[in-house]
Amino acid sequence: MDKIETRSVRPPQARALLGNIGNTTLWRWVKERPDFPRPVKIGPRVTVFRLDELIAWRDKQGEMAQ
Repeated sequence: MDKIETRSVRPPQARALLGNIGNTTLWRWVKERPDFPRPVKIGPRVTVFRLDELIAWRDKQGEMAQ
């Protein structure tokens, strides 16, 4: 079975991708916005976001603003 590689990014890269939002804003969105991509904990001190989910969410927000 072929594995599909999914790229992930750490919170600082996620914040930059979303327009250089602050750390507090990122985690508030995780907590308060049900449509925001969920973080994935891959270790005791390592949390990542799936890049494709972040891009899709960002693009959807842009479409809704128009």
